[in-house]
Order: sequence, then C-alpha cells, then structure tokens
Amino acid sequence: MGRAFEVRKASMAKTAAAKTKVYSKYGREIYVSAKNGGTDPNTNLTLRRLMEKAKKDQVPGHIIDKALDKASGAGGEDFTSTRYEGFGPAGTMLIVDCLTDNGTRSFNDVRLCFTKNDAKLGGPGAVAHMFDHLAIFSFKGDDEDAVLEALMMADVDVTDIEHEGGIITVFAPSSEFNNARTALLDAMPGLEFDVEDISYVPQNAVTISGEDAATFEKLLDMLNDCDDVQNVYHNAELAE
Repeated sequence: MGRAFEVRKASMAKTAAAKTKVYSKYGREIYVSAKNGGTDPNTNLTLRRLMEKAKKDQVPGHIIDKALDKASGAGGEDFTSTRYEGFGPAGTMLIVDCLTDNGTRSFNDVRLCFTKNDAKLGGPGAVAHMFDHLAIFSFKGDDEDAVLEALMMADVDVTDIEHEGGIITVFAPSSEFNNARTALLDAMPGLEFDVEDISYVPQNAVTISGEDAATFEKLLDMLNDCDDVQNVYHNAELAE
C-alpha cells in the first residue's frame, strides 16, 4: 500500500544530530508539555509520549526530571510554539517548528538560514497543505492483514499500512496516536516499535542532486544549529 516507508522516512528530517541539541530539544518540549498539561504522565498523554520517546533516544533521566521540576514550580520560562514554512532549492518545501521565548529572534534566525541557502520563507499555510500530519508506527512483522484487522477491530482510523523487508509501518491520523498504539500493543503483547512518532509526511517528494543537494543540506545544518528549532520536515530526497 503506497510508497515504502524508507522513502518517506528519508523525506523527514528531524533536527538534533548532536547530543546537546537532543537534550535541549527534549528538555524544552517536556517542560512546555508539563507546564500546559500537568506533570503526571498518566493524565498528560502528550507528556507521556515525549518521555517515552526521550528515553528511547537515550536522554538521561536527570534531564527529564529537571524539566518536570521546572514545570512544577511557579513562574518559569514562557515558550511559544511558532511555525515557519518555505521553499528550498529546486522547489523543495519545508516546515520548521520552533519553541521560543523570543519570537523576533527565532524569525530572524530562521529567515537567515533560508536567505543564505537559495530558499524563501512563505506565509502560514504556504506548504503545510502538501504534508499529512500522521502518527507513524514501524515494527518487525510479516502479516500486515492481521495488523490491519486488529486496528479495525479497535475502531482505529488507519491511513495506510506498508510492508517491506520484514518491517510493517502503520500510518494513522495524528489524533489516533494513542488509540493506535494501544491497539497494537494489545494485539501483540511485547511489541517493540522501531518508530513511534507523530510527523509531517510529504504527499510528494522532490529528488535533488548536485549543487541543489549540497545547498539543501547546508540549509538543514544551519537550521539544526538554531537553538529554537525543534523539528524540520521537508519533501526532499537526495538522488542516489
């Protein structure tokens, strides 16, 4: 069903290659989630998902605990979610999600990344309509029909299921993340996910090579270095 997940996965770039960036990213996201929805992961499902994801990415416990302690105290930093959309080299499209305590700074930082790399920022909604906001689960398996049946029996709305190389990947609307995860674990106790995430998946990819590819990678590197940038999603595929 549909294109192989490996192709889609190659089209989704998450910033935070360095450990310090990973820790900072998760610390900030966990803080904001706990501040807005409470520090109990049993009642704050977004927080629980972030904590589980952070542990899978080997974020030290003290980073998580520090963010929770900070969120439970009075005052604290006031972070705002901001999103920038634009066009990169060769007609590629990007979505840049930030958490910032200074909107002017984050806008200027992201705009500089774009202008220095043959890219242009667009207005809100400029490219988001070309991406699907999906929950994604990937795990080892061979029987996609059984997986689909289990999800349907649990009344989970499934967007797509793919099977390639002994790996099954389930795509569902982002709002179905917790329902899909619960249904999969109930149907297959002990199941270990290679991927369990909510992401923006491009509807169509643009293959780039040569100078365009080099410029695009430089753009991603510069965005990665911006402290406020949390996630970058795009539709570029590097030519083999």
